[in-house]
Amino acid sequence: MSFLEVDNLTKRFAPAGGMFARGGEPVAAVAGVSLSLDRGRKLGVVGESGSGKTTLGRVVMGLLQPDEGAVRFDGADVHHANPDQRRRLRRHMQMIFQDNAGALDPRLRVGAAIAEPLRVHRLGRTAAARRDIVVQWLEKVGLDASLLRRFPHELSGGQRQRIGIARALAVEPKMLIADEPVASLDVSIQTQILELLADLVRETGVTLFFISHDLRVVRALTERVLVMYRGHAVELGPTESLIRRPLHPYTQSLIAAIPALHPADRHLLAGPAATEKNDAWLPPDAPWREAAPGHYVRGV
Repeated sequence: MSFLEVDNLTKRFAPAGGMFARGGEPVAAVAGVSLSLDRGRKLGVVGESGSGKTTLGRVVMGLLQPDEGAVRFDGADVHHANPDQRRRLRRHMQMIFQDNAGALDPRLRVGAAIAEPLRVHRLGRTAAARRDIVVQWLEKVGLDASLLRRFPHELSGGQRQRIGIARALAVEPKMLIADEPVASLDVSIQTQILELLADLVRETGVTLFFISHDLRVVRALTERVLVMYRGHAVELGPTESLIRRPLHPYTQSLIAAIPALHPADRHLLAGPAATEKNDAWLPPDAPWREAAPGHYVRGV
């Protein structure tokens, strides 16, 4: 059994406008997704806005309850864990959120925000010991201990995201789910945060579940990529193989949309734009096939 097992996961939501809209039929944000991830590996999950990738991450994390399917992490059922298992899961599954301001309690100073999960999970026997851990992690994410007494609103977006990374990794998790961690940051800051995250993932050996709409970012951080389209998983393979030889029309459209400074560097691939909804890309009960070793595609 793999470290993380996602089995036929489905999550539905009421349509926009409530249950009376569109005949009241729920919309499947995640539709029958299955995947596995071994300990210490790095998986990227990509797709445009609305593809279901963030919902998938939140269900895997246990923040949302699935309508069907199951998630097993390190031998425990994430959504049916007993109290002892749930406490361990909360420590060993950590998440970095896209909204770095909303992820921090505005009433807590930086030091308290990082120390709180240490206290909850009983890491560091005394307040002084926990403070030492906090200071160490501030230094690891490139921040100064002078920020300990600051509130989130006094920090820049890049600083807040570094705090989020420190808070997540300070409890020594086994898996880190990063949901678009640089999407809300200035381009000049994005590279710094990505390099920091890559260094810390390598240093800690944490398993990475990285969610992004940007294949360039995923390419820099992950070993395998899962492509999501309208709630469905449509392609899965080694990162370089999938980017160099995309097989599904939707993956081809995503890669064709990547901007480049020189026209010769662009992948000019045929097919509808990524924003177009093409039902032919998801035929009913479309099977997976292995087109190359470890490289799977659905329905084409």
